[in-house]
Formats: sequence, structure tokens, C-alpha cells
Amino acid sequence: MSMQPLASMRRLPREKLAEILLGNSVSKIAVVDVRGADHVGGHIHGSTHVPSTDLDHRIPEIVRKFADKDMVVFHCALSQERGPKAARRYMEERERRSKSGTSENSVEPPVADGDAASTLPDQVKEQAIYVLDKGFVGWQEKYGKDKRLTDDYAADIWTDYYP
Repeated sequence: MSMQPLASMRRLPREKLAEILLGNSVSKIAVVDVRGADHVGGHIHGSTHVPSTDLDHRIPEIVRKFADKDMVVFHCALSQERGPKAARRYMEERERRSKSGTSENSVEPPVADGDAASTLPDQVKEQAIYVLDKGFVGWQEKYGKDKRLTDDYAADIWTDYYP
């Protein structure tokens, strides 16, 4: 398995993520927030919270859950360590499943009279995997008060702890 250096993980600018979330492609993307106690103070609308401490035992579930997504974006507070590690772990699990012939969609029955490639057990859908550039700290600076993009935002937490 390839161990991609954390610094080389593909980054998605906050503006691009906001554009996607406000556009017609929102159902094709998953955002995974791996912050722990620092999850308090707001989160990206529609994101899935999986604390990094739970990631190892939940990664197979996450891979299955987001198998149909075109893009999966991971982030933590700054996206310097936990977010990139989570993205790398997700990529490794997808690669492992591909090599072992375990499809992320293995819980779904094959489609009758469908495209043969879509029913192969080892078929893994192409997926863009990113780390949100500058993490939630960068996100909240621009979109924290935008209720279309950020839920449960507490501005005082961010001004007191991340000035």
C-alpha cells in the first residue's frame, strides 16, 4: 500500500467547497469532519462528524457509506495533521478493498440488466479525495456566519481561541 506523505495530499480551497455545496452537485460530495472536542463552535453544513480517535474502527463504515460519492473532503481544525491522516487512511482502505475484491457497495444487490462493470464485486468507483485547505479555522473565517454553509456557529469561540 502506498503511504502518501501528508503534505502532498490534494487540497481543496474553501471557495471551491462552498461553490459545490451551494450548487447542484451537493449530493455527489461528502465532507468528513475529524475534529474531536474542537468540533464545538460550528461545522460545515451536511458534514459527517467522525472524531479522529474513532477513525480506525469506523473507516470501513465510512468507505461503504460514501462509496457512491464523486468527492470526499476531510478536515480538522487546521487540516495539517488529523484531516490529512484521515484522508490517507480512507484512501488506504479503498485501495485495500479494491485489491481484496471487496466492493464498497457489497451490501447492495447487483443491478439486473445493468452495466456489467457496475456489478463486479471488485469495481471501485473513481473518487476525488481532498483535504480542506486551512481546515475549519480557515472555513469559519469566511463562511462561519453563512447559515447556508455553516451550522451551529459560535463566533465567540473562534474570536477567543483563534484570533
